[in-house]
Amino acid sequence: MIISASRRTDIPAFYAEWFMNRVRDEKVIIYNPYNKLGQEISLNPEDVDVIVFWSKNYGPLLNKLEELKDKYRLYFLFTITGLKGILEENVIDPNIAIEQFINISTKFSPEHIQWRFDPIVLTNVTEADFYINKFAEIAKRLYGYTHRCYISFANIYTKVLRNFEYLEKVRDVKLLDKNIIYKKEVAEKLADIGEKYDIKLYSCCNDFLISDRISKASCIDAKYLNRLFNINIKLSKSPTRKQCGCYKSVDIGVYNTCPNGCYYCYANYNRELAMKNYNQHNPESMFLLNKDIELIKRLPDRKCESKQISIFDMI
Repeated sequence: MIISASRRTDIPAFYAEWFMNRVRDEKVIIYNPYNKLGQEISLNPEDVDVIVFWSKNYGPLLNKLEELKDKYRLYFLFTITGLKGILEENVIDPNIAIEQFINISTKFSPEHIQWRFDPIVLTNVTEADFYINKFAEIAKRLYGYTHRCYISFANIYTKVLRNFEYLEKVRDVKLLDKNIIYKKEVAEKLADIGEKYDIKLYSCCNDFLISDRISKASCIDAKYLNRLFNINIKLSKSPTRKQCGCYKSVDIGVYNTCPNGCYYCYANYNRELAMKNYNQHNPESMFLLNKDIELIKRLPDRKCESKQISIFDMI
């Protein structure tokens, strides 16, 4: 079983204490965000092959990594875009993020951590040159500390479009509608820079970017994890959206709970609701979002005792 922590919210940045409580209890409650059915998931190290973290800020988790690595195999996805103050409200300064990245890479290895430079959101204030320059700045500093970077151009869902309608009114930030040829040209320029710093590019859910130098991404990549940890995870692919290359995992996060304040966010339907849910959070709770605890407690006990679990069909 691969634990994803989490593509739905930033657990290392905002829920590190809750996560460590779950680790020490060796169990967590998750739920299907569509039908609200809950399930207790084992976090016993014998039941967990790898924990894959996703974050824009590992600061609150850094001093807990020694305890975690004694129990689990750990892999890190670290998003650094340089969009703070433009399309990201509450993320940490990119210089601090880069320092954290180097810290983790040094403690583990460059193979244990990968950079995410995504999503690329083209606007009148973040056009191609902006991203090319930011990518070059960050790649130069991460040289030798990672060999993989995942990129994607943003999908502008209805909930995301509402955020940008607001941004246009208050900051005159306007989305740009660019064609595939334009985006491929940008991606190839990023690949040029990546090659200079020994960083291979992977395309997440943008198959049109795949080329001789840009491969298809699997953010949850069982084959890569098998090689990295010399194990034998036998899982099939389980895409979370169109053109996703991810393998099956159990995500222990919850939508509408991330206070990072990114205007392009897919996981928050409402930024104010996300902040409210975060402020009501209880680190001692079995489930990350307090208001659903009673509902889940009333459900029959459906503990997972094997590595192949039914929740895979629900996420």
